[in-house]
Amino acid sequence: MKNKTIKKVIGSLGKYKIALICAVLLSAICVFIGLYIPVLAGRAIDLIIYSDGEKRNYLLKTLAEIVILALSAAVLQWIANAVNNKIAFGAVRDLRNKAIEKICVLPVSSVDKMTAGDTVSRVISDADQLSDGLIMGFSQLFNGILTIVVTLVLMLKISAKITPAVVLLTPLSLLIAKFIAGRTHSMFKAQSEERGRQTHLIDEAVTNRKVITAYGAEKEFSEKFKEINNSYADKSLKAVFYSSLTNPSTRFVNNIIYAAVAFFGALLCLGGSMTVGGLTIFLSYSGQYAKPFNEISGVIAEFQNALACAERLFELIESPAEKPDKPNSIEIKSSRGNVEFSDITFSYDKSSKLIENLNFSVKEGMQAAIVGPTGCGKTTVINLLMRFYDVDNGKISVDGNDTRDITRSSLRSVCGMMLQETWIKTATVRENIAIGKPGASLSEIISAAKTANADSFIRKLPKGYDTVISDDTGGLSQGQKQLLCLSRLFLCMPDIVILDEATSSIDTVTEIKIRSAVKSLTVGKTSFIVAHRLSTVKNSDLILVMKDGDVIEQGTHDELIAAKGFYSELYSSRVY
Repeated sequence: MKNKTIKKVIGSLGKYKIALICAVLLSAICVFIGLYIPVLAGRAIDLIIYSDGEKRNYLLKTLAEIVILALSAAVLQWIANAVNNKIAFGAVRDLRNKAIEKICVLPVSSVDKMTAGDTVSRVISDADQLSDGLIMGFSQLFNGILTIVVTLVLMLKISAKITPAVVLLTPLSLLIAKFIAGRTHSMFKAQSEERGRQTHLIDEAVTNRKVITAYGAEKEFSEKFKEINNSYADKSLKAVFYSSLTNPSTRFVNNIIYAAVAFFGALLCLGGSMTVGGLTIFLSYSGQYAKPFNEISGVIAEFQNALACAERLFELIESPAEKPDKPNSIEIKSSRGNVEFSDITFSYDKSSKLIENLNFSVKEGMQAAIVGPTGCGKTTVINLLMRFYDVDNGKISVDGNDTRDITRSSLRSVCGMMLQETWIKTATVRENIAIGKPGASLSEIISAAKTANADSFIRKLPKGYDTVISDDTGGLSQGQKQLLCLSRLFLCMPDIVILDEATSSIDTVTEIKIRSAVKSLTVGKTSFIVAHRLSTVKNSDLILVMKDGDVIEQGTHDELIAAKGFYSELYSSRVY
């Protein structure tokens, strides 16, 4: 799994080839400068110890070269880091864009199974962790590998006797790092998953703050949050603790090697086979040779976290998209509104039945009401008509065409849907109303708002139709939000109108006005009204009474009352 994830991460960097080449060249120059400076330092030491006064005149020149090279390396390293950051953040930006694009094309069935908090955590937090891992990789991994190769060659030139010991002992630190890192990947993945649960719970609490307060559930929420927070802390502590063992373990090995090199090098100096400056250079190179092993081990530990996060992000990006329309699908521009459900079988969970052999027909211009107890399948019928879900068996036809033979976009374009749950995007009132018709003029928007009885309260907002609002704006009531959503419907003027308990949060007086407006909107058009209050559908041309996923009665209000069946019982009960 890790190898596949690494390949995917590398693949995401494809468009940054030129920047990667620049980063590699800059890093290589910085490495060579860093390795040349010890040579100059060793030369300066030998000039001080072994040379006469005349040769010491070169000392200032050598020191000046060291200063110039050090400053040059600092500038080049700054540029290299800037390029590395651009690559890392650019790649993560692209992955985030892909994640959002995928969310937009996921089938509703997949979205329904996701928690909002975990999805947000993948797109935001996990992507951030991935960018941190990439930055560390770019800035340290290549430099480390190049430093190891070059210092090895230079050490062999200085002393072929001591170099083998350094070469054989130093990789022990990398083996230790690999051993630790191999056991921390699963810990970091568990940490990321727990972070997703935590984000989801916080999102629930903030979104439903009033409900929690109204039912006095603050303590219960607090206890649940503590439980998840403690679990997150434990998993984080375990992952960080085990990964943090890498650095001190590798440094301990390297310090022992450094001490051994200094000891044997001093003996060579006393024997005359190495100068003090040469020993200084060798010690510097042995330190630089060992340092990348520390850095690479740190990168590996960080990579475990980054890969665990990348794995979750790629899971989202690679989730199966909604099945494409058939190659020869029909593109409809309008609809007469003839809708027929024939022998429909469907269930969300295939292990339990919901709708079986559902049959009904709604003719052009009819107002069809769907009523029945909670969970009987009323909203499911609408989901199937809009192709948010496809039927398991049977056929739904619009104007004689199987909806599966019609493109989803054109099918939904002739339908106008108003749900019980309102959604307001962060934008102006004007933009919110025009969401289904972006090119609408202000006069059209105002006309739609007046029809929906929303114009009066909109004009009282600070900037009227140019007031910026959002779904969590405290200044709008739930009823006002529903009126804005109804305004969208009136602006689009669809051929088929669908209202799913669309006036549940509106006062009685306003509801009467809305009913009148809806009636004018639906004249000559097919409409579906999902309702709990039977008093709102008395005048419908056809009432479909559902129970346990099946239409058990259908007819007009008077016909159903006269039949004295299930509908009559519901209508007579105070509940309805």
